[in-house]
Amino acid sequence: MRCIYCNAPTYLLGNGNRKCKICKRKFSPAKIARKEKIIECFCKDLSVNECMRRSGYNYVTIKSYYEMFRKKIAAFMEEEYLNRQETKAYEEYIYLESSKDPKKDIFDGYNFLTFDYGGKIYNLLMPDLSRFKPYFREDGLNEVYYKEFKNFLRISKLQKNSQNGLIYDFWSYLEDLLPKYRGIKRENFFYYLKEAEFKFNFDCEKLKEIV
Repeated sequence: MRCIYCNAPTYLLGNGNRKCKICKRKFSPAKIARKEKIIECFCKDLSVNECMRRSGYNYVTIKSYYEMFRKKIAAFMEEEYLNRQETKAYEEYIYLESSKDPKKDIFDGYNFLTFDYGGKIYNLLMPDLSRFKPYFREDGLNEVYYKEFKNFLRISKLQKNSQNGLIYDFWSYLEDLLPKYRGIKRENFFYYLKEAEFKFNFDCEKLKEIV
């Protein structure tokens, strides 16, 4: 087995780990195999529970890996966009779970800008809409606000009708992906958005590289 750090030859240690003959670093083949299996589940959009049933690994281990993957993906996508050569187009969008009623739950939506930069997608999450919820519900203005907001959507094209095909395709992909996780904590939406962004732009081999 070659070294995972420098690709040099390795030798087997008594505890089952391997040590590189050149860089002298040690690594566990068992842990690498586990990580690759969990990466495969992640790339297939399996939930933690589904991955647990398929892989046999425990819930806490898989959840920790998934969280690590998403954090590394988010950092990678931010760096990728900073190094862009051009930005072709961008449009604003509000994602609201299909189970929610726009008239009652519009403040539960997630507002973000989607950029097409040279054939890849990048998203910038806007300030949280939920911060407005207490004020409008307290004054009973939800219905009034929704009517005004709907008009604003029509005027500003803040709907799923982007003239940019790549941006439209990403929105469709996002709406297919997120329901598979059966509920996302609001504070974690950014990481799921970045996950969708990454999977839309790259394949599973890129994830193996960055983790």
